[in-house]
Amino acid sequence: MEISKEQLALVNERIAQLLQSDSFYGHRLRECGIDGVASAEDFKELPFSEKKDLRDAYPLGLMSVPEEKIVRIHSSSGTTGKPVIIPYTAKDVEDWAIQFARCYEMAGVTDRDRVQITPGYGLWTAGIGFQAGCERLGAMAVPMGPGNTEKQLQMMMDLKSTVLCATSSYALLLAEAIEARGIKDRIHLRKGVIGSERWSEKMRRSIEEKLGIDAYDIYGLTEVYGPGIGISCDAHDGIHYWDDYIYLEIIDPQTGENLPDGAWGEIVITTLRKEGAPLIRFRTHDLSRILPGDCPCGSRFPRIDTIQGRTDDMVKIKGVNLFPSQIEEILRTFPEVSSEYQIHISHLDGKDTMRLYVETNGSVDFLNLAQRIAERVKSRIGFTPLVKVVEIGVLPRSEKKTKRVIDTRYQ
Repeated sequence: MEISKEQLALVNERIAQLLQSDSFYGHRLRECGIDGVASAEDFKELPFSEKKDLRDAYPLGLMSVPEEKIVRIHSSSGTTGKPVIIPYTAKDVEDWAIQFARCYEMAGVTDRDRVQITPGYGLWTAGIGFQAGCERLGAMAVPMGPGNTEKQLQMMMDLKSTVLCATSSYALLLAEAIEARGIKDRIHLRKGVIGSERWSEKMRRSIEEKLGIDAYDIYGLTEVYGPGIGISCDAHDGIHYWDDYIYLEIIDPQTGENLPDGAWGEIVITTLRKEGAPLIRFRTHDLSRILPGDCPCGSRFPRIDTIQGRTDDMVKIKGVNLFPSQIEEILRTFPEVSSEYQIHISHLDGKDTMRLYVETNGSVDFLNLAQRIAERVKSRIGFTPLVKVVEIGVLPRSEKKTKRVIDTRYQ
């Protein structure tokens, strides 16, 4: 999708701001001799930025306005190195809330709803984003935060919460807890705004069925405001993103070249209005594609497809590149298995071994099912895993994000 004149004008505003500041990005643009972009071709010549660049700017090297204009910081988890610190101005905070309120509206949430917010609060951009958007919309926020499932269910019943905000893993955990306690008739949920991790269509259907809700896939990342820069609609045909706040490209992860609409690749985001820490051509490592054409829902906002994984999700086993989404695609063809699975990769006796754990109910022949899944993986991907079938509920549930791949080869 070609960048528009209006978007180019906003990019030039950000470039001028960055050059004026003493930020990390300002230095980079100056070193590259860049003082603006006059065309879409110029824009494509702008250098990419990576998460490593943002880490190198720790702690406040990304700050692109005077410090007195900064009202808040947020941070990534920092589990794989230094955390990324993102400064926000008051306008950034307001813009984020506007985008998040749009997400709620797209999901059919109104000011009459009671919104139970279970993502975490703190330095990360989860709970506080869900809450700000909810308040902007005028709905009632129930800021529970993560964990304490018993209390979550009690408040859900007593307050008659109508909207659940959660990771897909925790939404499934709550759904199974409600089912196990036999309290579904006391639950008043009608909508779910689910984010923070990629989830399969099978998992979405399972959550919707168990909770009796319509579930929507919200998109975002800490470096770009947080969750709320896009969401799925009633058509459930991709994720609308707010192109008046971000410009989104799809590139070939290997070459960095722009790909045409409809082609799968890596999402690259440029923030058009962000003040505290603008981002120019930020490589997200998320894999998707721009969906051409109009959405059946009638929204004018463009769409990307459901996130299929990350470039750094890929593992290589027996010479084959494997993405978890490929396993999900195969398991979706087996109606007798649940949405939960785990992949264990180890190195035994001089060779790589993959164990695939899946869940099913007790009425299925476990051995026969394991054999059929192994054969399907072999025919689709090219090697035979060891498949272990277990009872539903045996695989771990998480209040945060579920770890799908456990690779012990390099430990």
